[in-house]
Amino acid sequence: MENYKHILLAADFFSHGEAVAARAKDLADKYQAKLSILHVLESLPLTDPAYGSVVPYDMDLTAEMMKAAKKRLAKLGEDLKVPEQSQLIELGSPKLEIVRIAQENKVDLIVVGSHGRHGLALLLGSTANGVLHRATCDVVAVRLPES
Repeated sequence: MENYKHILLAADFFSHGEAVAARAKDLADKYQAKLSILHVLESLPLTDPAYGSVVPYDMDLTAEMMKAAKKRLAKLGEDLKVPEQSQLIELGSPKLEIVRIAQENKVDLIVVGSHGRHGLALLLGSTANGVLHRATCDVVAVRLPES
């Protein structure tokens, strides 16, 4: 088996994401692989704690959420020493966009967080499960604590 050459961190910006980012960085260092970070902005709710305070209703929510996401991504990129050109933001379904970006960028390992849900919660869909079943490369699902 060859060493990994390009690792994609699927970042969601919640507090537990630090453990996922640390695992991705550790793997990239171990394999001397390129590390890229991807954040996918899903269909936007009126409020979302991952992006900070509530956005006023009269503002363009997508633009404001994108601006907040870019700021968080830049901070994470700085912390992990990932260059700006390897920091990506997409709009859409996280599980589909993560797989698409991985394929387009010849990623050979995706690192994503997972709550390890089962039963009804799993049937309703999790990003990690969706990525695991669609990806054409290896996937590491970092187990996250339940809140």
